[in-house]
Amino acid sequence: MALPLLLGQLLALMGLGDAFYLEVRELEEKCFIQEIPDGTVVIGNYKTELYDPAMEKYQPSPQWINLFVFVKDPENKNLLARQYGPQGSFTFTSQSPGEHQICLHLESIRFALFYDGKLAIHLDMQLGERSNDYAEFAAKDKLTQLHLRVQQLVEQWREERFRQTSESTNQRVLWWSILQTFILVATGVWQMQHLKSFFKAKKLV
Repeated sequence: MALPLLLGQLLALMGLGDAFYLEVRELEEKCFIQEIPDGTVVIGNYKTELYDPAMEKYQPSPQWINLFVFVKDPENKNLLARQYGPQGSFTFTSQSPGEHQICLHLESIRFALFYDGKLAIHLDMQLGERSNDYAEFAAKDKLTQLHLRVQQLVEQWREERFRQTSESTNQRVLWWSILQTFILVATGVWQMQHLKSFFKAKKLV
């Protein structure tokens, strides 16, 4: 029993990782099991892609697609539950040896869904980084999240400006339509009165 555990620890210390390729739909959760020694920093580098039917191939996902990562240890305790952008990395440190469950799913932050669009996740899991490097990875990860949040706020601001511009344009079109209708009605009334006066003058009425 000790030999496989020792071998696993040696492979982890060598920085050995696993690469995964997953095809999913929006909100479809994919889970897998990873054998991880205790006290090991795990780094998941990933990128996501959205299938383009016109190009008939996968393209890099837009910024409004988020990756959700959930990690549970062998005792079913949550080690990680977090939202990330369409490309980046996540980190966690194992607290007990054994099989860890890692689950991923993609979700749009916009109201519109993908209309049954296909997505892909490229994931490279690296084990065995030194614990004293964890602060550096965490700092990079927080910077990535901050950058993503800024992009989301900018996009929301742009959408709000577009909505306000659209509402203003629609309101102007509505008033212009009302004005045209009023002019047409007034012109019709004037023509009717003019014809009536004309017929009276000619003693046709």
